[in-house]
Amino acid sequence: MSEEKILQVEDLRTYFKTDDGTVKAVDGVSFSLGKQESIGIVGESGSGKSVTNLSILRLIPSPPGKIISGKVVLDGTDILQLPKAKLRTIRGNKISMIFQDPMTSLNPFLKISTQMVETIMLHQNMSKQDALDRSIEMLKMVGIPRPERRVTDYPHQFSGGMRQRVMIAMALSCNPQVLIADEPTTALDVTIQAQILEIMQELSDRLGTSVIMITHDLGVVAGMCDRIVVMYAGRIIEEAHTEDLFSDPKHPYTQGLINSVPRLDKKTGMKLTSIPGQPPNLIDLPDCCPFYPRCTKAMDICKAQYPPKKEIQGNSSSRHVNCWLYA
Repeated sequence: MSEEKILQVEDLRTYFKTDDGTVKAVDGVSFSLGKQESIGIVGESGSGKSVTNLSILRLIPSPPGKIISGKVVLDGTDILQLPKAKLRTIRGNKISMIFQDPMTSLNPFLKISTQMVETIMLHQNMSKQDALDRSIEMLKMVGIPRPERRVTDYPHQFSGGMRQRVMIAMALSCNPQVLIADEPTTALDVTIQAQILEIMQELSDRLGTSVIMITHDLGVVAGMCDRIVVMYAGRIIEEAHTEDLFSDPKHPYTQGLINSVPRLDKKTGMKLTSIPGQPPNLIDLPDCCPFYPRCTKAMDICKAQYPPKKEIQGNSSSRHVNCWLYA
């Protein structure tokens, strides 16, 4: 993993205007991604993980959503300032995304070859035959049997796991610098999940691609990511090297997430741990710690003011946490 940063997100804010008020889905998110590095963004549903990464690609539907402020610097270029024509040369080429549901991401009326060839021809300046050869090569790399025949099939002729492999092949077909994977294993069974993660890890290592993995499953990021970013209520509340986060989680919310993962080394018959309460309503959220109603360690200051970022030295590298317990 290189120390050089390929992607830097600075103070990103994405709001949604609704009849009930303003939803601050992403509210001041900052993080960086190094070359050939993998980071995991974790948190409950509604924490802002997917909106953060859709904002990076400027895929937020407007209205009602709008990127209010921030910078997304990819290899020295601020994506948020690019004209739309230039943006199309970035998406799918320098930065790609694997979406949650491959069935809705693939066009059911077009053959796989048509969808893959179009993307490769657009970004790689290849002939149609060369683009088809590249498509077959990528399908072979992700483990699809008889790719020269399956490339002419329609999406419905593939199983869920195979469709996800096709999505990975499409996302990596133009050798992007950054790959964003938005819960790529959610709809798959455990065995297929492991295969998909292994393929992604192998291909990112082989092609030198940096990866952002979005998930609510801490088990997914534990074995694949170098660093983990924990989000809650549209903000990053903790960021640390994977080993440091699992061995010594600092934020009470992170501790709750890790404790809620079922353990095989626990005695049978023990109750599963859960975080009490519900995630907060993000409409006109007050400027205090949003986790305090669910936190067993909450103090009076937590209800009055949002905690500042506190840097802590971890075993592997420096880490930071937003919590009044450490401020």
